[in-house]
Amino acid sequence: MLTTCLWSSANNALEMAEYYCSVFPDSHITTTGLYDAPNEHLPGSKKWDIMIVDFTILGDHPFATLNGGPYFKHSCAISFMIPCKDSEELEYYYAKLSAKPESEMCGWVADRYGISWQLIPANFTEYMKTGESEKKSKLMKALMEMRRLTWDGIESAYNA
Repeated sequence: MLTTCLWSSANNALEMAEYYCSVFPDSHITTTGLYDAPNEHLPGSKKWDIMIVDFTILGDHPFATLNGGPYFKHSCAISFMIPCKDSEELEYYYAKLSAKPESEMCGWVADRYGISWQLIPANFTEYMKTGESEKKSKLMKALMEMRRLTWDGIESAYNA
């Protein structure tokens, strides 16, 4: 099974895993792996520090967080899409995941760890798969000007 591993540059892999498990329903930590000796590549590393935390979100999506050190930063070049079934779910994820509201654009948000998420109303996804070409074009034009996506905003742009 494919597992997404999120790098922790601040030695907070457990904190990250606990946070994501609190955000997503039906989520839990499955295992925690420890370094059996200090890691020479991690400043201040000690024997038995947490190395990796495996967890599952939304019932069956495996993730891991790795205390890897200050060598790599997250980028918005990779993001996780969350198709939200209604306005309430969309607002829930904005409230839980957006740590920098001023940087929101086209449904993208960055959480407190720098991980990027795309919060997409499910109606957007459906329109882009099955909609008329002209309406899809109008929707994409409107989307590029939206910061925080809303269910009603997507409906209005598509039906304009």
